[in-house]
Amino acid sequence: MEKLIINGPTPLKGEVNISGAKNSAVAILPATLLIDGVCTINNVPNIMDVKLSCQILEGLGAKIKWIDKNSIEIDTRNITNTIAPIDLTRKFRASYYLIGSMLGRKKEIEVGLPGGCNLGARPIDQHIKGFEALGAEVEITGGNVRATAKHLIGSNIYMDIVSVGATINVMLASVLAEGTTIIDNAAKEPHIVDIANFLNTMGADIRGAGTDMIKINGVKSLKGGQSYSVVPDQIEAGTFMLAAIASKGDLIIKNCITKHLECITAKILEIGGNVDMNGDKLRVWCDKRPSKAIIKTLPYPGFPTDLQPQMGVVLSLAEGTSIINESIWESRFQYTNELNKMGAQITAQGKSAIFEGVTKLSGASVYSTDLRAGAALIVAGIAAEGRTEVYNLEHIDRGYENIEEKFRNIGADIVRVVE
Repeated sequence: MEKLIINGPTPLKGEVNISGAKNSAVAILPATLLIDGVCTINNVPNIMDVKLSCQILEGLGAKIKWIDKNSIEIDTRNITNTIAPIDLTRKFRASYYLIGSMLGRKKEIEVGLPGGCNLGARPIDQHIKGFEALGAEVEITGGNVRATAKHLIGSNIYMDIVSVGATINVMLASVLAEGTTIIDNAAKEPHIVDIANFLNTMGADIRGAGTDMIKINGVKSLKGGQSYSVVPDQIEAGTFMLAAIASKGDLIIKNCITKHLECITAKILEIGGNVDMNGDKLRVWCDKRPSKAIIKTLPYPGFPTDLQPQMGVVLSLAEGTSIINESIWESRFQYTNELNKMGAQITAQGKSAIFEGVTKLSGASVYSTDLRAGAALIVAGIAAEGRTEVYNLEHIDRGYENIEEKFRNIGADIVRVVE
């Protein structure tokens, strides 16, 4: 069993480079199945979910060549299999993007029901609604999802809730459909724009990504022959921004899109931190105890649920009483039990949590309950007094590239060991 050992407290100082966006990469890789050709994807985060995605693509007939640790050449001219490796697809959430892509390419696919972090009920009913509106038949039996279609015909699809996954999946299925598809009440996250840009680079005709109405004019084929660079990771950048505040540090965060970080920046300024934006980098620093705040997670451009645990660490150290209302996932507060082991005073119930700020956290043995909770516990260990041991690193490795090395390079006393 691996664990991280962190000795704190340490004010983080220096520069950190942000990797490509995990949430983009795990959708762009399945999207390559729509291409009858070869493409190159650059700025790919070297993380476990990406490696699993590559294994699944190979199982369907794709040829994968790693050019370097962050660039992949993908040849999808010979996609022959329509049953994805079931055990692999069950390991992470984004495997459901195979359904939209393979419906578009082969009109047939079977995958295992997607897994990933246990954040509560994560139904795919909006995905299925969209596929059926395009003319597909979907059935779930024995823990597997099977989708087939004779033809896919463009349709007007209204999302009953704002769903990132369903928006992307229906977009993927519509690219090669006959006619025009309109997705209304679409999600607007940066990685949706990134995936649309990737597909358009390969010959698709997608308009309106980043707004609540996306129009997809179906094309006959995507030919590839192009290279594309994944957008920088908004959530990784936000994680380091909040780590700077929690540790009373001073960080320069490079290779980021500052517009994607405006909601985090606004809250950091509200609690007394400092942010200076300069092109594709920003400086974040804080030399005092942060102030209390009220946070509500919302779809983009609101405060992201994937930064809620990291903000929870900051608010556990803030002056006064803070409140976080979680509007996306009902089980997102599992990390608060671990923070309370470190001396935090958090009361979580349902989709709300009250944070009574304390002057310090103390090191403890804690367990990552999901990907973003794991990142938050690392931040807590860096800010805490004494030794913290973080377990269940497989969650963290799914979404952060070389996270302990990046923290070590900005001053953290952190090491990964095998127990």
